[in-house]
Amino acid sequence: MSGLDPYEHKLLNGWEEVFKRGQLTFWVLLALRDGPKHMAEIRTWMSDISGGTLVVEDRSLYRALQRFHDSELVESSSVPGNRGPDRKQYALSPVGERVLSAFIERNVRLFLSPAVARLITCRRSLADRPRL
Repeated sequence: MSGLDPYEHKLLNGWEEVFKRGQLTFWVLLALRDGPKHMAEIRTWMSDISGGTLVVEDRSLYRALQRFHDSELVESSSVPGNRGPDRKQYALSPVGERVLSAFIERNVRLFLSPAVARLITCRRSLADRPRL
């Protein structure tokens, strides 16, 4: 990150870590909305779509998928592996699709509103900001 001193970089890293953990459900369900995937494909999809900023450990992803399965957000099935044992493939369930759609409508669409999009994309200097 250009322009950040070490303290600011530390603050950014801490914020991003918490922010990304909170987004895991959204990104996993979005990956499955794109089509059924096994765990490694979900991890790769998330990394690819985020330009490498969303990286999740296997253990965290496995636990999340188990929670989503138990909550009926995802379904799973065994499919033949590439020259190996069967793999568990996950797909978004009808419940998962409805919950994801509602989440997007209530939360993500906010980022697409003109007022918020303007603030996300603009960069103002401190001199341009109103004083408190």
